[in-house]
Amino acid sequence: MTVTAFAPETEERLALARQVADAVLFEGYVLYPYRASAAKNRLRWQFGVLVPPAWGAEREEHDFQHTECLMEPRAGATLAVEVRFLHARRRTVQRVLPDGDFETVDELGLDDRVLVPWDEGAEERVELVVPVVQLLGDGIEFPFHRGPVEETEPVLDAAGRTVGRLVRRSAEVSGVVRLCASELDGPYRVSRLTAVIENTTDWTAPEGHAADRDAALPHSLVATHLLMALDAGNFLSMTDPPEWAKGAVAACRNLHTWPVLAGEPGRADLVLSSPIILEDHPAIAPESPGALYDATEIDEILALRTAALTDEEKREARGTDARAAAVIDLADSMPAEVLERLHGAVRGLREVTGEPGEVSGQSAGFPDEYGVRRPDTPWWDPASDAGFDPEQDRVMVDGRSVGKGSRVELRPGLRHTDAQDLFLQGRTASVEAVLHDVDGTVHLAVTVDGDPGADIRREQGRYLYFQPDEVVPVEGPR
Repeated sequence: MTVTAFAPETEERLALARQVADAVLFEGYVLYPYRASAAKNRLRWQFGVLVPPAWGAEREEHDFQHTECLMEPRAGATLAVEVRFLHARRRTVQRVLPDGDFETVDELGLDDRVLVPWDEGAEERVELVVPVVQLLGDGIEFPFHRGPVEETEPVLDAAGRTVGRLVRRSAEVSGVVRLCASELDGPYRVSRLTAVIENTTDWTAPEGHAADRDAALPHSLVATHLLMALDAGNFLSMTDPPEWAKGAVAACRNLHTWPVLAGEPGRADLVLSSPIILEDHPAIAPESPGALYDATEIDEILALRTAALTDEEKREARGTDARAAAVIDLADSMPAEVLERLHGAVRGLREVTGEPGEVSGQSAGFPDEYGVRRPDTPWWDPASDAGFDPEQDRVMVDGRSVGKGSRVELRPGLRHTDAQDLFLQGRTASVEAVLHDVDGTVHLAVTVDGDPGADIRREQGRYLYFQPDEVVPVEGPR
């Protein structure tokens, strides 16, 4: 039996994860300067877009997401699943005529905003709860459908008179959620959980619009992602699995999405599968004053630049979208103490004791396994850099001294901090420098062997960086 209502305790756990999931849902929704006329806001929605299958068949965009992860369900466990996506609502602007009729216009100016055509995103959810035992074998399919909708909203001027209206239209979309599980051989009671979200909308582009992405978006599932929660049992981390599970994790297939542990740190009963690469237990920074939708910018810079927009630019931004208007109001009303918090934060401090370690050139070392700072040198003292020389410093890796000129094999799979890591796994590289940061971590600056731009990178000092436990020393000249 499959039900579609969450228990109160499940809803409470998912509510915490939705804080991060909302950031995924609206990532890039509207970019600075938050105006529809800005070039960067004319190509909408880049993450997690599942297009109609007929339109995406010969294009680089996809009509499905495929998630696989490992779980350890207890007897009688149930799995709660929540698929979340945006459904595009195409908004047109109309002004009222003297006879009371309406005509579509390119813009409608009001005292506080300028209304223009725009695609809004309506949040949609597909929820289901199923006993884990039902997922074994062929599993289940759960189809869903959202019909076409047309809504109108009157536009009033400052005196309360109707001067126009907004017409919002949503197209029909259909999809299916497929869930199945298979128990793995071995001493542990582990199952591989597979979750597929697919756009099954029966839509083809009209004649003359075959390559028009804009025509396909209203029939797409936008910013699609998945939350899954066990009521009894745990998931295994896909980025930092236990040693015994690494082989099974490596055999999992994840296409157009990546699952991470979500919710409270220390718990493993909730997974967020996202089209944006995240770490386990992602969280919104407590200093963040609100959603700015543009993660390519630092919040502090973005808030300052938004507050500095002209009044006319702010009028257009407020008329572009309600979320853009909220960003403008946030920037205009942000107190100085809130803005100051965006300048930086110290997440933790630790006591520094002991003697300098074995990293050479370390008269004022850093407090970690590679070296310990002198107790009389504060970590923020710029003079602490005087004891380091990236050209001469060396670090022990697997019992061997590594420094400039050493050759190493790259093993970046421990952290999965960058999608490019997948392409560098097993490549050999030359160490160009040994660097230390203020947190006490050693970084190896490298150039990849066979890179035709290596000489230019050396001249410009633009390297790739890895920590000592992400490389293995190899013999031979570069």
